[in-house]
Amino acid sequence: MTAEDTEIVDAWARKIFNSRGEETIEVEIYTGTGYGRASAPSGASVGAHEVVAFPEGGIDAALEAFENIVAPEIIGMDADDQEGVDRKLWELDGTGNFSRIGGATATATSFAVAKAAAATHGIPLFQHLGGAMACLLPYPLGNVLGGGKHSKGLGPDIQEILVIPLGADSMYEAVRANIVVHSRLPKVIRKYDPYFAGGRNDEGAWTSCLSNDKALEAVYEVCREVSRELGIEIRMGIDVAASSLWNPEKGKYIYIRDKVERSPREQLEYITSLVEKYDLVYVEDPFHEEDFNSFAELRDRVGDRCIVTGDDLFVTNSERLKRGIEVRAANGIIIKPNQVGTITRAYETITLAKEHGYIPIMSHRSGETESEVIAHLAVAFGCPIIKTGTVGGERIVKLNELIRVAEYLGKRAKMNKAPLRKFMR
Repeated sequence: MTAEDTEIVDAWARKIFNSRGEETIEVEIYTGTGYGRASAPSGASVGAHEVVAFPEGGIDAALEAFENIVAPEIIGMDADDQEGVDRKLWELDGTGNFSRIGGATATATSFAVAKAAAATHGIPLFQHLGGAMACLLPYPLGNVLGGGKHSKGLGPDIQEILVIPLGADSMYEAVRANIVVHSRLPKVIRKYDPYFAGGRNDEGAWTSCLSNDKALEAVYEVCREVSRELGIEIRMGIDVAASSLWNPEKGKYIYIRDKVERSPREQLEYITSLVEKYDLVYVEDPFHEEDFNSFAELRDRVGDRCIVTGDDLFVTNSERLKRGIEVRAANGIIIKPNQVGTITRAYETITLAKEHGYIPIMSHRSGETESEVIAHLAVAFGCPIIKTGTVGGERIVKLNELIRVAEYLGKRAKMNKAPLRKFMR
């Protein structure tokens, strides 16, 4: 196959809707014999240092930028040259944060180019990006009970209570374990909240007006029950999304549901107590996005048994991660490609994370689409965990894709245990 075969010959963009009913952008890329279509997700809890999703003027301005700026320049480029295409997107934008063409435009374009190249070669996307040796599957980290911004302030203050089946030996078994926990949870929620009506939030997690402690108790109870029944280790985690709780004027974290205000020191003690009480294996964004020192202190306390993870702290940005590495802030990093706009930038951050012993967690956004790309990226780049919900069409499409990837790999398919072994019981 020559560069002529993988040359981009046409490019289109359109408006579609994400899982919240918000407009987003979808891009189609054509080579002589291949085709790739991809769309960009969006977040509700957005880090201050993420790229700008849309230029001034919104999605219509983004479509105009694609038609007039992006498409004419990438047509004629080699879809196999992912790094070159991604670099061209940054050059065309010229702002350093995609505020001219839009981070959503860049993300959808980067994804679609990769899919077009893979289709041209007739191989799966994970193999195109990760090579023939990519065969390790990520453990699904699933949101089962939600609060915070994802639940419009109607649930607990903690944004996500999560489960991860670290004892699963296959992708199918892992996905099923999380679904069983999710399906059993309503019965236990009703013990604490008799008015629970089966509501779900942006990510398909149950939402209820429980206190934080009662919500954690409910998930803990179901986790233990399902672990015993299935005979595998299922552990809990939380995404605090603490930047959403932080009040800079007061210098405190405001827990509205629990009617509590906590100083940074009190927040540290509180999170530490939750790790101990509920045997948490994962804690995401327990402090606001500029508090590197508290992340470092929590890592020193619990990092031998818990993945202390930065999302808003790092926003998939390698420069932010370098700052964290210097002070040992966290030992895990959320990878959301749309935070940096291209596959190449996400890959660079994953590589840096691995070099310094950080666990990279490939992640969805709360406003998702039916795209399955991040499932392939998790396998291609060796992420041991994927955070992509538990149920709901836009979530399950990624989990089902991983089941298909496992089937495609056959006997070569293995769960990516090695980086997580020290966190397992």
